[in-house]
Amino acid sequence: MRRRIVLMTVLVSTVAISLFALPFAAVWQRFYTQIELAELERDAHSVAADALDDLRDGEVPNPHWLEDNITAAIYSPNGQKLVGEGPQTADAPVRKAMRSDKIEPDQLEDDLVVAVPIYRNHDEQLLGVVRAWTPSTDANARIADRYLQMLGLAAVALLATWLLARYQARRLSVHVEDLSKAALRLGDGDFTVEERVVGIAEIDQVRSSLNATASRLDALLARERAFSAEASHQLRTPLTGLQLRLEAALRSPGHDHTHAIRASLAEVDRLERTIADLLALARGNRQKGVLDLAGLLTEVHQVWGPRLGSQRRALRFAVAENLPVVEASTAAIRQVLTVLLGNATEHGKGTVTVAVRDIEEAVAIDVADQGSVSQGEGSDLFERREPDADGHGIGLALARRLVEAEGGRLQLSRPSPTTLTVFLAAGRRSTGSTPPAGMPTSVPLVRSRP
Repeated sequence: MRRRIVLMTVLVSTVAISLFALPFAAVWQRFYTQIELAELERDAHSVAADALDDLRDGEVPNPHWLEDNITAAIYSPNGQKLVGEGPQTADAPVRKAMRSDKIEPDQLEDDLVVAVPIYRNHDEQLLGVVRAWTPSTDANARIADRYLQMLGLAAVALLATWLLARYQARRLSVHVEDLSKAALRLGDGDFTVEERVVGIAEIDQVRSSLNATASRLDALLARERAFSAEASHQLRTPLTGLQLRLEAALRSPGHDHTHAIRASLAEVDRLERTIADLLALARGNRQKGVLDLAGLLTEVHQVWGPRLGSQRRALRFAVAENLPVVEASTAAIRQVLTVLLGNATEHGKGTVTVAVRDIEEAVAIDVADQGSVSQGEGSDLFERREPDADGHGIGLALARRLVEAEGGRLQLSRPSPTTLTVFLAAGRRSTGSTPPAGMPTSVPLVRSRP
């Protein structure tokens, strides 16, 4: 690319200089020829003025003009040379001057010639003709000297153009090479975004596109890497429930297992839905809509009620009336509630309470248990950890990320009893209460007003 830029720039400059210099050279050649002829005419008039008195007296003039480096000769009216340097007889310029008093410079084969007639003052009698001449090589030498000067200027211009083209080519190619290296790093998995502006619009646009591509690939691969860990964490709970149901059915071989099979199939359905939700969230395909809060709370009751019951713990609900509509991804909030309920079941104590409150511009969903979190543990509760590390693992970090992606916030409201709260932006107001429809009366349902 560097060679092409330099070659094209020098070529264009050469063409431009040629288009300018060639006509200019022709003009200079005519100009210097006219200057030479004008000087010859001046010299011829000078010789004629000096020889006029001698010719009036019928004498041959003294050729002292030759000492002044004026090459000239004087011819008689019959065409014979009287004195000076020139042809022995009159040539065409001299004969032309004899016939007319009009001075017409001539350019012979090798010489530039000017012939000036000499007349008496009173009777206009032709006394002679002055022929001044100079070799055309002298004029050509001057013209060649100007040509050399012009060629020198053209060479300087081309050299400057070549240096400037090399500088510009290097400046462009360095940035293009940087872009090439950035593309190679991108292919090797380095998604570092380099915010650098070089002042060249096209290169800056390409770099911006590369940075945008790197950011998208980085986010995509981060979601893909996190999916394996997050999926294992999120799928562990429904798989455990399914396993417990099947083990319970195996421990009672003589009983009717229809209920256990149906419950297991329902668990499998929830497992498939969880997998679909996780895939959509991992690929960034979440679709916002009106949050089906009643349906989510019903699922919480159906899934977590029996699990907490197996630990001799209760699940309670406190849902405010006339809650505003919330626009959020139901799949994302389902996974958030799964994480929060799983955290309360595994790490909490006593009764688990799910409360939904209206706090003017937002809806708060509290998941509380009767356990407690120490001050030091609460500060890094949402820090991502490895699945086999002590503490809350990756679930709460995932839940916070999902809530923030929906424009909400997840925080530890109270360390004791442990209360985790999801804040979601509120929309328009609904006209009635929003307890989960179809919830069995065997599970205590507490309704509280804001």
